[in-house]
Amino acid sequence: MPVTTSLVWASVLVWRSVIDGSADQQQPLATAGSFEPVSASAGPVQQVLSCCFFLCVHNAGRSQMAMGFFQHLAGDSAVAWSGGSEPGNEVNPAAIAAMSERGIDISREFAKPWTDEIVRAADVVVSMGCGDACPVFPGKGYLDWTLDDPAGETVDNVRPIRDDIERRVRGLLDDLGVPAHH
Repeated sequence: MPVTTSLVWASVLVWRSVIDGSADQQQPLATAGSFEPVSASAGPVQQVLSCCFFLCVHNAGRSQMAMGFFQHLAGDSAVAWSGGSEPGNEVNPAAIAAMSERGIDISREFAKPWTDEIVRAADVVVSMGCGDACPVFPGKGYLDWTLDDPAGETVDNVRPIRDDIERRVRGLLDDLGVPAHH
C-alpha cells in the first residue's frame, strides 16, 4: 500500500521551528529512528526524507503539477507539498487533464494557502511566479522557476508547461539525490 504524503509527514518528517531571538533554526522533533517500533513490520526507517514545497500564486496549476510529478517520481523516497499566496477556487482542469495524460492524477487536489510552518519544514522551496508574496526564511534552499501560467489555457497550451515542469522536477530530484522511479 502506498504511503500518503500526510502519513509520511505525520509519522516520519515531524519538525518544529525554534526561534532563538535572531536566527531561525530547524531542529527535528522526532527522527525516523523514533518510529522503529511502530514500523517494525515494514523494517526500520534509516533516514529522514527530503521535503520540497512548491509555491505559486493560486496553487491551481504550476505548483500542483510540480507536486504531482515530484510525488509520482519520488514515490516514498521524498515528500512534496504545494501552496499558493492567493489560493484559487479549484485546480485548473487543463492541468488535471495534462497530468492525466502522463498517468498522474491530481484531480483530488485542491488549492491551499502556504503556512510558515510548512515552508520552514521544507528542505527546498520552489517558487513559480509568486514574487514578493513568497515567504523567505534563512537557511532554506530556494529555487525560482520562471514558468508560464496555465490559468485559462487549453490542454494543448498547458502541455509544454507540464513538460518543462517535469524536466525541472527530475533535475531537482537528481540534485536532492532522490532516485526517480519512473
